[in-house]
Amino acid sequence: MNFKNFLFFTMAAAIFALPSCKSGSNQNNSSAAATEEAQGTPQVAEVTGAPKVPAPVGNRGPKKWIVNLETTETEGIIADSISYTFWTFNHTVPGSFIRVRVGDEVTINLKNAANSVLPHNIDLHAVTGPGGGAAASTSAPGKETSFTFKALNPGLFVYHCAAPPVPMHIGNGMYGLILVEPAGGLPKVDREYYIMQGDFYTKASAAKKGVLEFDNDKAVAEHPDYVLFNGKKGSLLGANMLEAKVGETVRLFVGNGGPNLTSSFHVIGEIFDNVYLEGGSTISHNIQTTMIPAGGSAIVEFKCDVPGEFVIVDHSLSRAFNKGAIGKLKVTGDANPKVFNAKTLVKE
Repeated sequence: MNFKNFLFFTMAAAIFALPSCKSGSNQNNSSAAATEEAQGTPQVAEVTGAPKVPAPVGNRGPKKWIVNLETTETEGIIADSISYTFWTFNHTVPGSFIRVRVGDEVTINLKNAANSVLPHNIDLHAVTGPGGGAAASTSAPGKETSFTFKALNPGLFVYHCAAPPVPMHIGNGMYGLILVEPAGGLPKVDREYYIMQGDFYTKASAAKKGVLEFDNDKAVAEHPDYVLFNGKKGSLLGANMLEAKVGETVRLFVGNGGPNLTSSFHVIGEIFDNVYLEGGSTISHNIQTTMIPAGGSAIVEFKCDVPGEFVIVDHSLSRAFNKGAIGKLKVTGDANPKVFNAKTLVKE
């Protein structure tokens, strides 16, 4: 790493340690949660790997939770039979989905695996506090750290490793989503799934033959070899397709880990009835494609009116058809010719 990059990463680390402040509007939004006291003895929260999500919060009061996460550096398949050295939260890319309620008190226990080469930490965009918890959670290999925060603002938030060099940690797959449901919970739907996009920059490993590793030069140039859903080419295809039935409503929690590219998220043959823009409280209707920046998210909802295989893409389509940002939702059930009729007329 040259001196210029070293200086940048050192400055970034210092910024993450600075105290944060909220705007007046955010303070107003969070005031109700701040007055609610989390009740009970802390319980270990259920977390899940993509595309699964934990059960909805429902209409409960604020509680105290413990979220256990482990950071690892491990080999996995990135595409076909090609291996890559991923850095992960809880052994998966993206990291485990965390689901809480506004007003909850959450303790994050972050353990860095003993065989890791570098320190790791976690910056949760849902946290009001210095670095989103990054400084408090920095863990050397084999060590564990802990911090507690109150979930003040409802929404769908990205978390990621913020240890320097930050783009390298994120580029190796260290990101995930935390959902903070509003009081009373989200409206009920039939199916919920977790999708997170990431761009990967690769080169042959100098240490291990046949294994790819992160390429910093490609990352700086923003020229990814792969743009993927859930950390692997084909993660949402074939036997891994998402599933639903005609008449059901589907909610997708969609994040973009980056580290660089903005996603143009689209489901071919569907229109999003509701889009929670930036994963927040503003809802737009009848949306064809929604933009999700690096480090951002969106919640999309739609009803399945007809059967078929619906293709999920980043609508920057070279990423979908050439770099891997493609999946499918398989909808089964009776046809509805009033909505879609596949019959073709052949004129002589």
